[in-house]
Amino acid sequence: MPAFLIALFFVFIAEMGDKTQLVALAFATRYAAQTVLAGVFVATLLVHLFSVVLGEIVGLALPIFWVKLLAGCAFLGFGLWTLRGDELDDDERMAARRFGPLMTVAIAFFLAELGDKTMLATVTIASQQHDFVGVWLGSTVGMVVADGLAILVGKMLGKQLPEKAIKYGAATIFLVTGVVTLIETIFSL
Repeated sequence: MPAFLIALFFVFIAEMGDKTQLVALAFATRYAAQTVLAGVFVATLLVHLFSVVLGEIVGLALPIFWVKLLAGCAFLGFGLWTLRGDELDDDERMAARRFGPLMTVAIAFFLAELGDKTMLATVTIASQQHDFVGVWLGSTVGMVVADGLAILVGKMLGKQLPEKAIKYGAATIFLVTGVVTLIETIFSL
């Protein structure tokens, strides 16, 4: 499967129920959907550019066995992180009031994404795939599509979203992927 599709799929799944998706939903209640989506897009392009660079460096610096072993453990961690859930903190809410709508969304989304599981998932995928542009664009598209859906559904349904079903489904995909990756890595010795 091409790196673009792998990155798109896993980042899309990682974003389901994530803190940054809550950020997008919160902004969609105050600003136009197009403004929120544009801010998400700008922030995602920058964060995932950095993530892919970091992943490429890790992928070149470590032998493939260790990259796969770390990737399997990372996917298990992402699954557990998804089960735990995320919430917005007061600093992220307060920072949103200082700039115009587009910059507010872009800056808040960028800051919320730093160190987030979708950023770490992108680093992990980049360390394995070695297709810089494919992973960068795939992870960006996956994030923007996931947040675009959240904005759209949030505007239409509000609080009636099946949050637990989304969270458990995304966590299951990560946990299964982590187990399969570890099994394949261990049995490839």
